[in-house]
Amino acid sequence: SGLLSRLQTSAPTVPTLSSSKSFSQNIPNCLWKLGRLNHVAIAVPDLEKAQSLYKDVLGAQVSEIVALPEHGVYTVFVELGNTKLELLHPLGEKSPIASFLQKNKTGGMHHICIEVDDIKAAMTELKEKKIRILSEEPKIGAHGKPVIFLHPKDCHGVLVELEQA
Repeated sequence: SGLLSRLQTSAPTVPTLSSSKSFSQNIPNCLWKLGRLNHVAIAVPDLEKAQSLYKDVLGAQVSEIVALPEHGVYTVFVELGNTKLELLHPLGEKSPIASFLQKNKTGGMHHICIEVDDIKAAMTELKEKKIRILSEEPKIGAHGKPVIFLHPKDCHGVLVELEQA
C-alpha cells in the first residue's frame, strides 16, 4: 500500500484543454481554410501485391491502377470510409517515388493530403510565412483537382499535399 499511495500522491498533473478557452483561439485568421484529411499516400515497391493486400486480405474497396505521367506515378486508391490510402508506384526513371523507394526498399508513408478551400490563397499566405512550395503553380492531381506540395523541411519532416476541395 505504501508504493501505491506514493504513486497516487506524487503523480504529475497533466494539463487539459480548458472548456473556457476555445481551441481555435490559437489559430490565426487566414484567407483560406484547411479541410479534411483526403488521403495518406504510401510508396510501394510492388503495386499489385499492395493492391491485393488491401482488397483480398483486408477486404477494402480498391480502385484500378491509374497512371499519372505528369506526377511520375501509378496510383491506386483504397477507400476507408472516413479517408483514403493512396498507393504510389514509380512511373518512369525520373519518378519521385523511384528515388523514395531507393532509400526505403520496402516502401513507406510518402505524404499526407489535406483539402483546402482556396489553394491560390493558401499558396500566397504560405509563401509569406516562408513555407516552401515545390512548384510555382498547382498541378492537377489524381482526383482531377489542383494540388501543391509543401517542402517537408518546413513541415516537420512530413511532405504535405494540399488539394483544392
